[in-house]
Amino acid sequence: MARVELEKLGKAFSGKEVVRGINLDIADNEFVVLVGPSGCGKSTTLRMIAGLEEITRGKIKIGNKVVNQLRPRDRNVSMVFQNYALYPHMTVAGNMSFGLSLTKMPKKEIQLRVEEAARILDIHNLLNRRPSQLSGGERQRVAMGRAIVRQPDVFLFDEPLSNIDAKLRATMRTEIKRLHQKIKSTIIYVTHDQVEAMTLADRIVIMCDGKIEQTGTAGQVFENPANIFVAGFIGSPPMNLIEAKVIDGRHLQIAENWNVPVPENKQAALKSISIVTLGFRANDIFPQNHGLPASNAWRFDGEVLLAEPLGSETHLIVDFGGKEAVSMMLQPRPIEPGERLLFELNLDRIHLFNPDTGKSITASCP
Repeated sequence: MARVELEKLGKAFSGKEVVRGINLDIADNEFVVLVGPSGCGKSTTLRMIAGLEEITRGKIKIGNKVVNQLRPRDRNVSMVFQNYALYPHMTVAGNMSFGLSLTKMPKKEIQLRVEEAARILDIHNLLNRRPSQLSGGERQRVAMGRAIVRQPDVFLFDEPLSNIDAKLRATMRTEIKRLHQKIKSTIIYVTHDQVEAMTLADRIVIMCDGKIEQTGTAGQVFENPANIFVAGFIGSPPMNLIEAKVIDGRHLQIAENWNVPVPENKQAALKSISIVTLGFRANDIFPQNHGLPASNAWRFDGEVLLAEPLGSETHLIVDFGGKEAVSMMLQPRPIEPGERLLFELNLDRIHLFNPDTGKSITASCP
């Protein structure tokens, strides 16, 4: 396995830069997920690492070796595609072994590798079938098996679960995580699904408009978003983001007679700013006695605009000083629109952002 380093990596199409000088260091055996909205440059970055896309500028190192000029087959990476890319006329065993047969590897060695990959992925009983006889999940296992038999330095996954239904997607996430634990490999995985990113990754790389916005563990990017984009992208439901006026350096005015107090440890950040974006997660604003107790809470009487029952919890759209905020109600009961409840906002968990730069003014981010 190998370390992967991207140095000022950039890609332009027809003069338009879609990957803008990114720097990223991926450790040996690390599982890194590139996540972001469609068109943010994550798949293009992956294809440049694979050698399927030409680099406009910068440098790619795999195992301390610059690979910019190497052909894809000479980089010792394996890629698992979104559409599986299986040969329909070949059996599962044939698909898994085809790449190795081109290298003139002895048939006995090829058979051993195919059998080992089949054992890891539990697809022994599928080796004589053709892709048309397989389910979507089985085809994805075969695609992963084809990558495993090559014993590459780096595995590259390009949105491998996007064509699978939601229930199977959860199962396959578990399979991919187990695969990483079994083969102890370096994996770079691309997705637009934040749930995939947060459940799979050792480290998440959040991209937007060809740039890296933040890197960190799932906990780090959730708890300490570097900017408004990350705050709104990571988390379901997204973080509530509400513009407010700074009053006396200690309060945030959402509307007339609607002033949210700022904890002392965050007040210093407000000294040189008059307008901020206040952020808070749905689980940090809740009806009294229906959330995790907060030692430093601000209470307000709020009207419920809409209730969304989700079984073990209910999401409430609440009037927050004339703005809408999403609240999470634990131990839910039936709620009717228009009902008024006493809500608590956990002040120790609020975030403050500069609306001009979008950057956090209270979080310490990696």
